[in-house]
Amino acid sequence: MRKISVRLIVAVCGMLFLVGCSTAKKSKVLQSKTSVITPSVIVENSAPKLDTMNKTSTVVEQAKVAPVISAEAALTPEQIAWNMFLQGTNKQYDFASAIHYDVRKPSFVMIHHTSQANLAQTIRTFQLPHTKVSSHYVIGRDGRVVQMLNDYLRGWHAGRGKWGSITDMNSVSIGIELDNNGSEPFPDAQINSLLVLLDTLKTRYSIPQKNFIGHADFAPGRKDDPNVFFPWQVLAERGFGIWYNPNYLVAPPMNFNPIDALKLMGYDMTNQDYAIKSFKRKYVKSDLSPVLTDRDKAILYDLYRKYY
Repeated sequence: MRKISVRLIVAVCGMLFLVGCSTAKKSKVLQSKTSVITPSVIVENSAPKLDTMNKTSTVVEQAKVAPVISAEAALTPEQIAWNMFLQGTNKQYDFASAIHYDVRKPSFVMIHHTSQANLAQTIRTFQLPHTKVSSHYVIGRDGRVVQMLNDYLRGWHAGRGKWGSITDMNSVSIGIELDNNGSEPFPDAQINSLLVLLDTLKTRYSIPQKNFIGHADFAPGRKDDPNVFFPWQVLAERGFGIWYNPNYLVAPPMNFNPIDALKLMGYDMTNQDYAIKSFKRKYVKSDLSPVLTDRDKAILYDLYRKYY
């Protein structure tokens, strides 16, 4: 009995000791004057420093005298994006970094033809200051793929237009240019490279099948790319874009409105003739008049039933 009492006293003392320690620590935390919001001056001084731990003295000295890039110097897209990123922090305010955020995520892919002579000419065009045009990828006739912008950067490839409710397509899309003069077929090597790239983009960014479109879809009347030789059916069979079933075309019902169907697909119906010609350039190819024939309406109705 005496042993049990002693053990009980020891246990009670131990508990009191632990509670006392915990209370002291809690009080210390509550009494701390350290702010959870980092003053902006600390943010300004938190830029990465030169790692001198693993550098030779020669490298360190060279780094100290390295020339500063002037504002007039030509900057890479990544440097421009970084400068814009820095401007997004308002130094007059305190800063507390949130942990939940994201960057621009592309949800569309827009396909173009270059209307130029070769791959080198297109790359040069996208590197000239006065052209004000760019694309994320350029694919040569031989299947060579050249990336010119990071996927998360906003390219300048779509311009004016409308698809559904979207008027700023550059902000939500990846642009792919195919080396093509605008009136020739697309080589198999080029299309095969395109399919591989599209598969990568679709998987990485979860891009819906219907969101693989052409420049002419977005800007009917202003653009006609990719041209009538582009194999949209091949892409659709792989899950990139849509296509009709030529073996099951039926006459649409009397209450079917083709103009409403085109608008539902995404076409801007401000000018119906332009929209119809853009639709027929993609799905009919042989007749580019602004009049919907019975077969055109059957194609449109099949697309409407399958995807909308």
